[in-house]
Amino acid sequence: MIGPLRRIRVVRSRELRRSYDVVIVGAGVHGLAIAYELARRGVTNVAVLEKQYVGAGGSGRNTAIIRSNYRTPEGVAFYDESVRIYERLSVELGFNVLFSQHGHLTFAHTESAVAGLRVRAEVNQLQGVDSAVIDRPEIARLVPALDLSDRPRYPILAALYHPPGGIIRHDAVVWGYARRADQLGVEIHQGIEVTGIDRGEGGRISGVRTSKGDIATGTVVNATAGWASTIATMVDVRLPIVTHPLQALVTEPLKPFLGPVLVSATLHVYVSQTDRGELVIGSEIDPYASYSNRSTLGFMESSAAHILELLPSVAGVRVLRQWAGICDMTPDYSPIIGPVPDVPGFVLDVGWGTYGFKAGPVAGRRVAELIATGRTPEVLAPFTFERFATGSLIGERAAAAVSH
Repeated sequence: MIGPLRRIRVVRSRELRRSYDVVIVGAGVHGLAIAYELARRGVTNVAVLEKQYVGAGGSGRNTAIIRSNYRTPEGVAFYDESVRIYERLSVELGFNVLFSQHGHLTFAHTESAVAGLRVRAEVNQLQGVDSAVIDRPEIARLVPALDLSDRPRYPILAALYHPPGGIIRHDAVVWGYARRADQLGVEIHQGIEVTGIDRGEGGRISGVRTSKGDIATGTVVNATAGWASTIATMVDVRLPIVTHPLQALVTEPLKPFLGPVLVSATLHVYVSQTDRGELVIGSEIDPYASYSNRSTLGFMESSAAHILELLPSVAGVRVLRQWAGICDMTPDYSPIIGPVPDVPGFVLDVGWGTYGFKAGPVAGRRVAELIATGRTPEVLAPFTFERFATGSLIGERAAAAVSH
């Protein structure tokens, strides 16, 4: 078949071999990006193991918002590198990932929230990130449909405007990485579950046990997002992670009217419009720990009510579907990346909470660098596992709780 309807083979079906240099657990954006970046560096004896199918976990359930307007200098630098990689990813992978940079608006409904956004803007600007606090007239120019009157319970006072932010097609990103990694020689095995991890002399990783047999390897990468704790317990590592559900919904398609992503931490809601015209609406994580992927009526009711505070004109729009995924939340709302000192050969790329998809490219590139060289890249240094023992936390809750 030719033209836009041609079939594209993403990954080849291969026999699982009994030895690999690197085994990556999890075929989401992080696992696949690591595999691709390793192959770019010439490390191709790599297996990516996925219990279900490529992109079945958080990478297929997230709302695909991309931004770098975080709160800490460490976080801003990290996510800004990822945005820059995303900007050229379609060319690099030879696969259109449909990245639309229409901007990102985070609203302030109180004077204290305005002050908080000013701090974020200053941190962003010092790191070279395009971000500024704007007032109501400018917000109205960007989003004419927004209710900027004093009618809502929490009127909008100002917003943090981040022009490089936007949305992307999560399936295109995952397929693009998988396809290119496969072309470079990486083996991606779907439908294979990791059931155990073996250790040898000195506690070093020696292999993994799977539903299709045992594999010898000296390096295992845990890139399993919400399931990260279950994999870590296989090597007796207890992660400071609690898994929570995160829900979203999508409406029927509408004529394009919404440019930037809209976020309100006060209302616990965010919304974007896809290139197909649908409104994608989400909230913060559910307040209970669970591995459930079931969505709830309560979420839909509260999200709909809060969106109408911002965009009353969508009152008659129908909801098409809703869904849930699971998030691996750390105490400081920042990821855990790097080796585990007591388990040589075990590498973490976990703790991504609600913000993992936007970091896939930079995490992939830098974790691959760590594995290939044995040295921790400077941009990863703040996010080590050891920070929880030393108290060197990277507090991103103010910028990551609802601002997906």
